[in-house]
Amino acid sequence: MALVSATEMINKAHAGHYAIAAFNINNLEWTKAILEAVEETKTPVILEVSEGAAKYMCGYKTVATMVKNIYEALHITVPVALHLDHGSYEGAKACIEAGFTSVMFDGSHYPFEENLAKSKELIALAHSKGLSIECEVGGIGGSEDGVTSAGEKADPEECRIIAELGVDFLAAGIGNIHGIYPADWKGLDFDVLKKIQETTNGKPLVLHGGTGIPYDMVRQAITLGVSKVNVNTELQLVFADATRKYIEAGKDLDKDKKGFDPRKLLKPGCEAIKAKVIEIVKNFGSYGKAAE
Repeated sequence: MALVSATEMINKAHAGHYAIAAFNINNLEWTKAILEAVEETKTPVILEVSEGAAKYMCGYKTVATMVKNIYEALHITVPVALHLDHGSYEGAKACIEAGFTSVMFDGSHYPFEENLAKSKELIALAHSKGLSIECEVGGIGGSEDGVTSAGEKADPEECRIIAELGVDFLAAGIGNIHGIYPADWKGLDFDVLKKIQETTNGKPLVLHGGTGIPYDMVRQAITLGVSKVNVNTELQLVFADATRKYIEAGKDLDKDKKGFDPRKLLKPGCEAIKAKVIEIVKNFGSYGKAAE
């Protein structure tokens, strides 16, 4: 098997009223931990990388080669897509050439007509290469790779226009934000979400900023057309917490057991990621769907 476009898994999720988890990867350890978890649970998954994380990992080609080699080495049998998260116009083109199987073009910060023109071009390019593509309308709150938004809610009519270009799945702001949600967060706007699903004629929708949204709220969003939910911060938090406990316990100072060996130092964090991934896919409803 090989890495796949995300189109089929997203369409199945939309029809089956569950969501595919899209986990951001930051290094080899994260990639391995997530793939081990989804293979164990027979769950389809999207591995995604932001432009900043790709730069940290020495470029898109390095990321694509790493993910493909880990996928093969672990004998993964479940569907896995490699996706660019919040891609620029240039970044989306670069990932298409680098071997990604899915890309996102985030043109939400452009005037709508420019977003529309660039989306149309990139949709045609991605589809000509057999890739799936995601576009965005309205801003996702917070900051990611230099793109800052207060969380503007998407215009359902603009969503309809982008959807009619043939985009595979659509990210639309409905009050969600990246990172940790503030205490006074007002929650998702389900009325806007329902209108977007109606105007786009049932286009699979994407919920960014999955960390911190209560599971019951996510599940309600899934009933209204969300078929992909992005998660990054939640894995960062559990990885950091498990690593901190290992060090605070002094295990890294045990020279007899070589507790300082990075394979041992990072293991608790990787195990925490695996456990969190399993918890999340159960709550998104995608657990075991690759076996069906």
